[in-house]
Amino acid sequence: MTRKAGFPAVVDASTRVLILGSLPGEASLAVQQYYGNPRNAFWRLMEGVLDTPLVPLAYEARLAALLTHRVGLWDVIAEAERPGSLDAAIRDPAANDLLQLIEKLPALRAVAFNGGTAAKLGGKLIGDRITTLALPSSSPAHAARTFAQKTEAWGALKNFVIPEAS
Repeated sequence: MTRKAGFPAVVDASTRVLILGSLPGEASLAVQQYYGNPRNAFWRLMEGVLDTPLVPLAYEARLAALLTHRVGLWDVIAEAERPGSLDAAIRDPAANDLLQLIEKLPALRAVAFNGGTAAKLGGKLIGDRITTLALPSSSPAHAARTFAQKTEAWGALKNFVIPEAS
């Protein structure tokens, strides 16, 4: 079985919240884009968090908009064996160096995990070094919650993305 590898981190020095998925699925790998499956709710959920349109934008503009709002993206898993796109099928995962990245982000206030697999694996790696949030997966395979329920849970990111009043 071929190993599948994720994408580079999308961050800069002003990143306040880092959203970590598990490993890109087949559709994302095919188009070489984070959350490239049009059925994945990530971009719609982030529109609600940031109160700005993302879905109509080209991919590079979406990434730029996240960075403008001080949101970064990466994955807990650097590479793994996995037939298909389900996290349950991940075998022999190799983790990204999350601690090294966290140390390089001076403005970082929280790490949010997109889904249970990311939270389980990433939580072990990060420990209590920074505030973490476990969010319901934006994946179309995670149908245990409605979009409205996911939107409510993802709203917790607003506390970290929107700067405090000075």
